[in-house]
Amino acid sequence: MIDHLSFYTTDYPTSKAFYEAVLAPLGHGLVQEMTATWDPEFPSRRMCAFGPPGKSILWLIEVKTPASPRHVAFTARDRAGVDAFHQTALKTGAKDNGAPGERPHYHPHYYGAFVLDPDGNNIEAVFHGTP
Repeated sequence: MIDHLSFYTTDYPTSKAFYEAVLAPLGHGLVQEMTATWDPEFPSRRMCAFGPPGKSILWLIEVKTPASPRHVAFTARDRAGVDAFHQTALKTGAKDNGAPGERPHYHPHYYGAFVLDPDGNNIEAVFHGTP
Protein backbone atom coordinates (compact mmCIF):
# COMPACT_ATOMS: atom_id res chain seq x y z
CA MET A 1 0.00 0.00 0.00
CA ILE A 2 2.74 2.53 0.87
CA ASP A 3 5.48 3.27 -1.66
CA HIS A 4 7.38 5.77 0.50
CA LEU A 5 6.90 8.22 3.35
CA SER A 6 8.64 11.23 4.87
CA PHE A 7 9.76 12.36 8.30
CA TYR A 8 10.74 15.94 9.00
CA THR A 9 13.63 17.09 11.16
CA THR A 10 15.01 20.35 12.49
CA ASP A 11 18.37 18.68 13.23
CA TYR A 12 19.26 16.94 9.99
CA PRO A 13 22.75 15.63 10.93
CA THR A 14 21.55 14.10 14.20
CA SER A 15 18.46 12.50 12.66
CA LYS A 16 20.36 11.20 9.64
CA ALA A 17 22.93 9.54 11.93
CA PHE A 18 20.10 8.10 14.08
CA TYR A 19 18.37 6.45 11.11
CA GLU A 20 21.63 5.19 9.64
CA ALA A 21 22.32 3.45 12.96
CA VAL A 22 18.88 2.04 13.82
CA LEU A 23 17.95 0.83 10.34
CA ALA A 24 21.22 -1.09 9.85
CA PRO A 25 20.18 -4.01 12.13
CA LEU A 26 17.00 -4.27 10.05
CA GLY A 27 18.95 -4.55 6.80
CA HIS A 28 18.32 -1.03 5.48
CA GLY A 29 20.68 1.81 4.76
CA LEU A 30 21.12 5.20 3.16
CA VAL A 31 20.01 5.01 -0.47
CA GLN A 32 20.40 8.61 -1.60
CA GLU A 33 20.99 12.15 -0.37
CA MET A 34 20.39 15.54 -1.98
CA THR A 35 19.90 19.24 -1.40
CA ALA A 36 16.67 20.92 -2.59
CA THR A 37 18.37 23.62 -4.63
CA TRP A 38 15.14 23.94 -6.64
CA ASP A 39 13.21 25.24 -3.59
CA PRO A 40 13.46 29.06 -3.59
CA GLU A 41 12.20 29.27 0.02
CA PHE A 42 14.79 26.79 1.38
CA PRO A 43 17.44 26.05 -1.28
CA SER A 44 19.82 24.55 1.29
CA ARG A 45 17.21 22.02 2.53
CA ARG A 46 18.88 18.63 2.97
CA MET A 47 17.09 15.35 2.45
CA CYS A 48 17.99 11.71 2.27
CA ALA A 49 16.26 8.38 1.80
CA PHE A 50 16.67 4.99 3.45
CA GLY A 51 15.62 1.54 2.36
CA PRO A 52 16.93 -1.61 0.75
CA PRO A 53 19.46 -1.08 -2.05
CA GLY A 54 17.93 0.96 -4.86
CA LYS A 55 14.59 1.67 -3.15
CA SER A 56 13.99 4.99 -1.38
CA ILE A 57 11.26 4.24 1.15
CA LEU A 58 11.81 6.48 4.18
CA TRP A 59 12.69 10.09 3.38
CA LEU A 60 14.19 12.38 6.00
CA ILE A 61 13.62 16.04 5.13
CA GLU A 62 15.08 19.07 6.88
CA VAL A 63 12.56 21.71 8.01
CA LYS A 64 12.87 25.02 9.81
CA THR A 65 10.04 24.43 12.30
CA PRO A 66 9.15 21.15 14.04
CA ALA A 67 6.45 18.97 12.51
CA SER A 68 3.84 16.91 14.33
CA PRO A 69 5.27 13.61 15.57
CA ARG A 70 4.46 10.46 13.61
CA HIS A 71 4.59 6.72 14.12
CA VAL A 72 6.12 4.15 11.80
CA ALA A 73 6.92 0.48 12.34
CA PHE A 74 9.77 -1.25 10.51
CA THR A 75 9.69 -4.97 9.83
CA ALA A 76 12.37 -7.04 11.51
CA ARG A 77 13.45 -10.47 10.23
CA ASP A 78 13.28 -11.96 13.72
CA ARG A 79 13.15 -11.08 17.41
CA ALA A 80 16.90 -10.55 17.49
CA GLY A 81 16.46 -7.80 14.89
CA VAL A 82 13.89 -6.07 17.11
CA ASP A 83 16.27 -6.34 20.07
CA ALA A 84 19.23 -4.99 18.03
CA PHE A 85 17.13 -2.09 16.74
CA HIS A 86 16.13 -1.12 20.28
CA GLN A 87 19.65 -1.45 21.71
CA THR A 88 21.15 0.56 18.84
CA ALA A 89 18.52 3.28 19.19
CA LEU A 90 19.18 3.68 22.91
CA LYS A 91 22.93 3.87 22.27
CA THR A 92 22.32 6.75 19.83
CA GLY A 93 20.40 8.66 22.50
CA ALA A 94 16.83 7.74 21.58
CA LYS A 95 14.28 7.68 24.38
CA ASP A 96 12.81 4.28 25.23
CA ASN A 97 9.10 4.17 24.42
CA GLY A 98 8.52 0.44 24.93
CA ALA A 99 11.15 -2.23 25.52
CA PRO A 100 11.28 -5.31 23.26
CA GLY A 101 8.55 -7.76 24.09
CA GLU A 102 5.38 -9.50 23.07
CA ARG A 103 2.32 -7.35 22.53
CA PRO A 104 -0.50 -9.95 22.56
CA HIS A 105 -3.14 -7.22 22.53
CA TYR A 106 -2.19 -6.71 18.83
CA HIS A 107 -2.00 -10.44 18.03
CA PRO A 108 -0.47 -13.57 19.63
CA HIS A 109 2.97 -13.41 17.96
CA TYR A 110 3.50 -9.64 17.84
CA TYR A 111 7.01 -8.82 19.11
CA GLY A 112 7.98 -5.17 19.00
CA ALA A 113 10.04 -2.36 20.50
CA PHE A 114 9.44 1.38 20.46
CA VAL A 115 11.71 4.43 20.73
CA LEU A 116 11.34 8.15 20.23
CA ASP A 117 13.67 9.54 17.57
CA PRO A 118 15.46 12.92 17.92
CA ASP A 119 12.32 14.72 16.67
CA GLY A 120 9.87 12.88 18.93
CA ASN A 121 8.57 10.42 16.33
CA ASN A 122 7.49 7.04 17.70
CA ILE A 123 9.66 4.53 15.85
CA GLU A 124 9.06 0.79 16.13
CA ALA A 125 10.61 -2.44 14.97
CA VAL A 126 8.27 -5.43 14.82
CA PHE A 127 8.44 -9.15 14.11
CA HIS A 128 5.16 -11.04 13.49
CA GLY A 129 6.44 -14.61 13.54
CA THR A 130 6.70 -17.29 16.16
CA PRO A 131 9.75 -17.46 18.43
